[in-house]
Amino acid sequence: MMGATPLEGQLSRQVGLDQDKYRLALALALALALALSGRLFWLQIIQGEQNRVRARENSVRVAPSQPIRGQMLDRHGEVLVASHLVHKLYVWPKQAVGPNWRRLRQHLSTLLGVPEEELEQRRANSRPGDYRIALTDVLTPAQTIKLLEQADELEGAEVGVDYLRAYPHSTLAAHALGYTSPVTDEELYHLAGQGYQIQDRIGRTGLEAAYEQHLRGQWGGRTLEVSANGNVQRPLGEKPSVPGKDLQLTLDLALQQAAEKAIANYPVGAIVAMNPQDGAILAMVSRPAYDPNFFSQLIKPQAQLDALFRSSTLPMLNRALNPYNPGSVFKVVTAAAGMESGMFPAETKLDTPACIVYGSHCFPEHNDEGFGEIGYEDALSFSSNTFFYQVGVGSGSMALHDAAVKLGFTQRSGIEIGFDEDPGLVGNEEWAAAGRGWAEPGKTPWIPEDMASASIGQSVVQVSPMQVARAYAAIANGGWLVQPHFSALDPQTGEPVDWLAQRQPVDFQSETWATLQRGLRKVVADGTGYGMNSETLPAVSGKTGTAEDNSSHGEDHSWFASFAPSHNPEIVVVAFAANTPGGGSAHGLPIAKAVMEAYFNP
Repeated sequence: MMGATPLEGQLSRQVGLDQDKYRLALALALALALALSGRLFWLQIIQGEQNRVRARENSVRVAPSQPIRGQMLDRHGEVLVASHLVHKLYVWPKQAVGPNWRRLRQHLSTLLGVPEEELEQRRANSRPGDYRIALTDVLTPAQTIKLLEQADELEGAEVGVDYLRAYPHSTLAAHALGYTSPVTDEELYHLAGQGYQIQDRIGRTGLEAAYEQHLRGQWGGRTLEVSANGNVQRPLGEKPSVPGKDLQLTLDLALQQAAEKAIANYPVGAIVAMNPQDGAILAMVSRPAYDPNFFSQLIKPQAQLDALFRSSTLPMLNRALNPYNPGSVFKVVTAAAGMESGMFPAETKLDTPACIVYGSHCFPEHNDEGFGEIGYEDALSFSSNTFFYQVGVGSGSMALHDAAVKLGFTQRSGIEIGFDEDPGLVGNEEWAAAGRGWAEPGKTPWIPEDMASASIGQSVVQVSPMQVARAYAAIANGGWLVQPHFSALDPQTGEPVDWLAQRQPVDFQSETWATLQRGLRKVVADGTGYGMNSETLPAVSGKTGTAEDNSSHGEDHSWFASFAPSHNPEIVVVAFAANTPGGGSAHGLPIAKAVMEAYFNP
């Protein structure tokens, strides 16, 4: 048998090589197909739902629509707080990265005259949840027009509408009205279920905080189809936002302005003007004050923040709700304790010497002479110290404390803005035996000097102007302890409240009330409050007060507590000026008188 020729062998080898190449190519094709199929299976089946969500997010954006916060109006409808429509410049987060952002940033910098570094800082300070990044504070009209004219060249940026809280009267009633500021990430964690958004502002203090749910409204939103480069293609739907409700207050703008003017020359002080029948607050001033418009700014300089929160003058502290030594305005409580305890009935008369010794100290009469034998009415009129030393010491600390509690002291008033209200102190023997709040029990016993000082509102007695106003309202209305308030609505429910029905009867004898009323009228008729008389005012009742500053050991405090008309009271005015030597008749009285004149002669 003949063997294969060389040509045949060469052909056979070539065929084998071609078959190997074919098999390799087929294997590679199969491997690629398997890899693609596996990848498709992974993307469409294993991660299909996640990728579909990502695809929707890439093409659809929800642009929240901010609600307009409700206005606050005075009792006559005058605007005290509003929301202003403003324009700001925003950028979509996806457009705020890479080369596109650098080009956009340079263009915006040139257009607005804003340094690129500032725009970059705004971008860097944005929060991860922001659906768009604010690059500016409020735009001027000229800037807004420029941006709108060149909108087609500003890919990824847009001019948006925003609402800023505005306080047209600046510092006026700042502590009552309060302020708003952006919600924090921690707050949003708890509030997201209530409809709050990361762009939300929330009431921080005052009525802004107390009536947050009434004022805030509800967010709406626009659903937008957006291209991969961030351009809006078309709107897909819109849910309008629901504006917040307006809140009408009991404050009287004109009276508030008069009160602010009356105390303007005093660095530290407070005024409370209130309806003694139902507790409606007509005016409330705290000095020093602050401008709540500051908190509407997007950028808040650290120096200004320090001036508000770290200053020794404490401008954020509401002095109307903060306790101080009251001095002689507290003598009405001592008088009530004497009469209600039965130790010193209404007809009591006592000799008032130049001084009386209690413990190791001789407690003096303020005129260093005494007033002879007098009763309650003259003791209030002359503001006798030695009369009330005897009544207070003779009645005892628990009787004084009991009368104080019934008149609203040592407790919060219930006012809507009382988040940080200090209940104050009226010391007594039980409190002293328990350690006075700072010592071990049994180490700081009650001593006669404590009782004498407490009898005239010194040392271990600290009360707020608001508490004094409640007590004097009870005397004015004949025995009802009112709940001070700024609105006819309950802050929790938003429902109307019958404030007359909320007041509580004070369990004093009718003769106690009558004696206090006659005494306070006599103070103004011919006593230490004589300067309150005016042809433009009806009959006024009141009490001067001069108190040592036992907290900081500064100059004396000045007080004047009053109500008018004496026989059918419409208004209670309490004026407090801290560290103003000269007495209540020199400082507190003129302040209160200016408020009274503004009320009765609008």
